[in-house]
Amino acid sequence: MSTFIPEDTHRQVLGSCVDVPEESPSFPLPLKKVGISGKTVWVHLVDNKGGCIPFNATILVNLDANRRGIHMSRIEQAITSLHAKEFSSLPSYGKQLGKLILKAQNARCLSLELTGLLPLIQQAPVSKLDSIDTIEVLFKLELEKSKAGITLKTGVGAGVHHLTACPCTLSYNEVLFNRFNDPWPQATHSQRSKTQLLISPPDHEQLPTFQDLTGILASVLHISQDLLKRPDETELVLKAHRSPQFAEDTVREVARAAGEKFRDTLGPKTRIQVHSLSLESIHIHDVQCFLDTELGDILATLLVTKQE
Repeated sequence: MSTFIPEDTHRQVLGSCVDVPEESPSFPLPLKKVGISGKTVWVHLVDNKGGCIPFNATILVNLDANRRGIHMSRIEQAITSLHAKEFSSLPSYGKQLGKLILKAQNARCLSLELTGLLPLIQQAPVSKLDSIDTIEVLFKLELEKSKAGITLKTGVGAGVHHLTACPCTLSYNEVLFNRFNDPWPQATHSQRSKTQLLISPPDHEQLPTFQDLTGILASVLHISQDLLKRPDETELVLKAHRSPQFAEDTVREVARAAGEKFRDTLGPKTRIQVHSLSLESIHIHDVQCFLDTELGDILATLLVTKQE
């Protein structure tokens, strides 16, 4: 592609002009986070059999008081340098990208967040048909450079859509119709919900896989599926009504399952966060519930409940 101005001229200008981002700002205050968001990065993952998967990236670094701005193009250059490479996992890509950008920006701190979708293949309970569904995945990275080296804080998350049935109306109808011992659950309202589990171990080498997180969610939630025949729909609805859940129940049960899964593999200081959003069917408002705790607190609660 030809250029309007000779390339030699561009090189001469670059060699003599001022590097504006390196100038002193008119008001020298340090900035904690500055960077880009809404950037799509294409990651070549081994599990995807050769294809690239798009993820949304937010990349932020600190800016010292004596520097006017960051070099935006250097972030894009780092992303481009990894485009053709294959990675064993999203965290391995994120860690390498974060280190490249931290060095290129001559920054001390970096915050990176990658979000996207991965396929989830589920088999319907009766028809046995495969439903091609999705999980929402998340990788978080914080880097801080000091004289001792670079410290990393990481976390991985997975989110699923699922069905909840309200315990209140169900319980009320049992009394109303005197159907306490009925093997079939009473009528209640149900709603589609979305619950996310985020795990942040102190040791960044101990990150669980997205499959681990999805397994935890599926073990305690009534996961939604796109491909369901009528018998499959009936089974899912009955399952949700036989084990009705508040949003509060979903986050607690996910935390319990995470504790049982990681009790022997992750340290007690592992941070566990669960967020659930219930899209209410009979109300105009929605319901949200957050849980933010450590694995040690979950294990202590498990011990108490088993003793009771």
